[in-house]
Amino acid sequence: MSAYTDLHDWYVALPGNRFRIVRPIKWEVGRKGSDLWVIVPIGTVFDVSVPVWLRWAFDPRDARYLKAAALHDWTLEEGWDGVTAAGLFAEALKADGVGFARRLAMVLAVIVWTFR
Repeated sequence: MSAYTDLHDWYVALPGNRFRIVRPIKWEVGRKGSDLWVIVPIGTVFDVSVPVWLRWAFDPRDARYLKAAALHDWTLEEGWDGVTAAGLFAEALKADGVGFARRLAMVLAVIVWTFR
């Protein structure tokens, strides 16, 4: 499994469920030691889109979701296809300790949203 570089105080909250990156996020793709990196740069704004009716189950400000959401949004902005971005999202959620069932629901949601 891949991993993030160690980050602390890497974002600032904006109004709503939006955030701005103040320290770059570095994600090693595939596995530790692959030396294939995706770097989300400082200044990137991302959101955690959770429908209001699901916020009882998925808090959009849960820190376990934020790096994965930033990685997912950035890869889509950079032109990655939705399935590949969703795969990175899934692995990033796993690295941040999100359990299987919750991770599956979130990944399916971003895939469906991508193909709407």
